[in-house]
Amino acid sequence: MYTPDEILEITIEMGTKKIAKPFVSKLLLGFVGGAMISLGYLAYIRVASSMVEEWGSVASFLGASVFPIGLIVILLGGGELITGNMMAVAAAWFDKKVNTKDLLINWITITLANAAGAIFVAYFFGHIVGLTSSGAFLHETITLAEGKIAATPLQGFISGIGCNWFVGIALWLCYGAKDSAGKILGIWFPVMIFVAIGFQHSVANMFVIPAAIFEGGATWTQMLQNFVPVYLGNIIGGALFVSGIYYKAFKH
Repeated sequence: MYTPDEILEITIEMGTKKIAKPFVSKLLLGFVGGAMISLGYLAYIRVASSMVEEWGSVASFLGASVFPIGLIVILLGGGELITGNMMAVAAAWFDKKVNTKDLLINWITITLANAAGAIFVAYFFGHIVGLTSSGAFLHETITLAEGKIAATPLQGFISGIGCNWFVGIALWLCYGAKDSAGKILGIWFPVMIFVAIGFQHSVANMFVIPAAIFEGGATWTQMLQNFVPVYLGNIIGGALFVSGIYYKAFKH
């Protein structure tokens, strides 16, 4: 492992590189990022749904254990995820390596690309292939979506903070590890825990709520009402609770 001071410098460098990528690369990698997080959530549904009535929270824990594969693929194989960029690009912004305009353009670009990837998986793999449209899988998909939608704006906002505190820590530990095994472990546990707790992730929600919409279990208005507070909470969790705190603590 690198020291925390070294991890901060690596994070700043990574945030700067994210800004410098060509626009088309951002769109393609953002699409991949949204799709991989959604496929991780799809795996959660396929694992947990048939056991949840009998096993309860244990089934949710098993589902949470497979969810991190999405972020592992993104960070080790290539991809852009807005919740990760909220942490990494913010670190570069705190260090004045990028300006506010570049930060906002990056966040908007990656958010839209993530949404395209998430909705693609929800429609084609979930609805058309039928992986979220029948039996226990449909019931779990709609139950999950309804749980997200039922949260008040304040609950969604605070839950979003908790989620991206963990996701930001996952990136922090990934950047700090010197080999692939260490990176995988650093990603796996924080992501597994935020999913097991039930914190809300804006990109994951852009998969599960549309998946429910395509089966008649939710509306696009409900998705937007959920997205805004969760997204804002994700910004606070990644940019302030991870980058902000560690920048203030380690950048002397």
